[in-house]
Order: sequence, then structure tokens, then C-alpha cells
Amino acid sequence: MKVRTRFAPSPTGNVHIGNMRAAIYNWLFARHMGGEFLLRVEDTDIERSTPEAIQTLLDAMDWLGLDVDGEHLYQTTRQQAHLDAAEMLLSKGLAYKEDKGGTGQGECVIFRMPGTDSSFVDGIKGPLSKAAANMQDFVIVRSNGTPVFHLANVLDDIEQGITHVIRGDDHVENTFRHIALYQALGADVPNFAHLPMIVNAQGKPYSKRDGDAFVGDFREKGFLPDALFNYLALLGWSPGDDREIMTREEMVEAFTLARCQSSAAQVDLKKLTWMNGEYMQKLPAAEFEAMASAELRKAGIDADPAYAQKVFGLIRERVKTVADIAPMVGYFFSDDFEYDEKAVRKKLQKDGVADTLAKVKAIFELLATFDEASTDQALHDFVEESGLGFGAVMAPVRLAVSGIQSGPELFPTMEVLGRERVLQRIDRTVELYLT
Repeated sequence: MKVRTRFAPSPTGNVHIGNMRAAIYNWLFARHMGGEFLLRVEDTDIERSTPEAIQTLLDAMDWLGLDVDGEHLYQTTRQQAHLDAAEMLLSKGLAYKEDKGGTGQGECVIFRMPGTDSSFVDGIKGPLSKAAANMQDFVIVRSNGTPVFHLANVLDDIEQGITHVIRGDDHVENTFRHIALYQALGADVPNFAHLPMIVNAQGKPYSKRDGDAFVGDFREKGFLPDALFNYLALLGWSPGDDREIMTREEMVEAFTLARCQSSAAQVDLKKLTWMNGEYMQKLPAAEFEAMASAELRKAGIDADPAYAQKVFGLIRERVKTVADIAPMVGYFFSDDFEYDEKAVRKKLQKDGVADTLAKVKAIFELLATFDEASTDQALHDFVEESGLGFGAVMAPVRLAVSGIQSGPELFPTMEVLGRERVLQRIDRTVELYLT
């Protein structure tokens, strides 16, 4: 039997990371088993499943590299097949009609539960069962003549030959109904596996209130698709060892449903940011520079490519997301940068700092060359000769040339900026804060 999984979202706009994690697990399982991964767009909510919403879904899948086997199936194209199946169930006495909305509101089609206990072995949760007394008949066609999710979902899985249904555990109760429908329709029952929900720090379902929750949010914030894919794959699954940074190939090779956890998975955005930073470090230099240059253009910074390349080399190890780049390098491209006012009060506006900066400026003016090695040696000599603490010299100089307390190493930063700009910035700082 060839394994076939599917992702069957109802696109309504933004794509939640919980839905995308389900897609990733279906993709990984299919690829691990040498099977097929299919897409079914459950677009029967006409008002919300707009062409724009569907395109947002497809873009998110394409960005994450979730390639699909075969053509996409749109559920709206199957409505007549759903209604025909409902008529067949009625003809066999496996369904009946009832006026659920009150006299004159129209009749619904109700599926008749078989009246027997139901059980199945969940690929993640293990054996699950439900007593017949706790399973009621349910609507499969509304009074307005449109099929309900239960009927459409089962029929489309049959049509697509789905062998494994991997979805969120909010569908466990639905699965007992669906098993009865499969049996009534004379179809093989697929294997089911229900993923635990994604939660926040309080154990509540993770939502936009807790932070970025949609794939588009992370894309806009500068996260890399491979990093988000890797993080979501590990949000409820483990390869069985200590690996955290994994290639697609490694994840496909290691993925099994048996290693998916049955308890809720908690989102940790700090860990995702760390992971994204690891991926950023692995980018080829040319790819990183292209991304960084694009960020500068978005920020309205017209940079000389050769100069920008030097700047990117200084900040690369500190970058966690693509969106970090432009804010991190602003002072390299504009002399009219803002200062960290708290740092100014703490490190600059102190007795003796104006004199210290004046002496540093004089030292820099006399250097034969102005590069990392010469400025490093000159300031270390000055610290030793003056008896001032290292921080009492370096902190004011860093603030003067960049406006911030942290950043790439000071001496290579000054080399990239050049002597003239460094001296001008020392003068500007003294004029603004120390006169």
C-alpha cells in the first residue's frame, strides 16, 4: 500500500503556525515512507475562502518548501459527489431527513450512527474508544442543501486515496463519526494520528495575542523558511537524540509518528529566534549580502556595495533575523544617528569624559595609519598611561562613534568608518552633550 497523506486547510486569510505544523508532519511522514503528500483546499466557506486567502495559503506552503504531489483538489468542485453520497445513504436507511430548524425551515440529512461502540488505534495517542451511548446521530447535509464538513471530508479522503490522516487533536471526537461514515460508505478506514495542540506559556491555545502566530508574521519579521520549518517540526516531535538544527533530509530520514509527543507543545519564540540565528550563520556569504542589501534598500539606504560588504562582515555574527540588519547598521550609513539617551547619562555625562574624548581625538589624529590594529594599540596604551579604567575610555568612544553601547567590535568598526568620520563624530558628541 502506497502511503498518501494530505493537508486539508480551510483558507480564510492568515495561516496559523499550528495548521502549518500539521502540513509539515504530513509532508515529513509521506516523504519518510516514500509516499505522496497531497493538498486539498476545503474552500466551501465562500465568503472567507476568497482567491486572496487561498493564494496566501499557497504562498506560505511554497515559502516553506512544502511541495505537493499531484494537482490541488478544491472541495467546492466535489459538491455534487457529496450530495449523491448523501442520497445513497438515505436510500440504504443509513441516513434520514429531519426538520432540525423548526417547521418550514427545510429538512437536513442526518447520518444514523450504527449504535455500536467504536475504537481505533491512534498513531500518536494509542488506543482510543467511545461507547455507543455517547455518540449521537449528526447532520451531513444542511437544510440549505450544502454538505457538512464530516461528509465532505470523508468522501474527499476516499477520493484522494488517503491512507493516513494526521491532524490536530481537536478532531478526535470527529474521528469516531468519520469511522462510522467510512464503514457506511463501504470504504477502507485510514490510519489516524492526532497531534497535540500548540500552547502558550500558560498552557492555553497559542494565538496572535501571545505574539506572532501566522506564517506571514514570521516571514515579515525576517525569519528564514528553513529555520521556521525546523522549529515547527520539533514542536511536538523529536528525532530521538539531541539534534536541534536539522536539514530537511535528516528530518525526513528520522521522522516517525511514534516519536511525536501526545502532550501539548509550548511555543518558545526565543528558541525560534536562536535557531534562526544559527541558520543565518550558515548562509553563504553572497546570499547573506544579497539579503542584507535588500534590507538596506527597503530602509531607504543607498549604500556603496564595497562599503556595505565591509559593514555586513562586522555584524553578521550578531544577526538573528533578516529584519535585524537595517536597524543594526544605521549608524554606518548616516552621521545623523540617534543616541541611546540612557547610556549617554550613564557613560558620557560624567566628569572628565570631555577631556578623555579630546585626548582620544588627538591620539587618533596623529596615528600614521587608522586601522583596527593601530587604534587598538593606541587606546590600550592610553588606558595604561592615564590610569583610567578600560570602560571609562572605551564606553564614551563607542557611544561617540555609534550612539549605542553594544554592537560589533569597536576597533574594526572604527576602521570601516574611517578616521575622518570618527573624528567628526567625537566632535559632534562633545558639542551635543559635553559643552
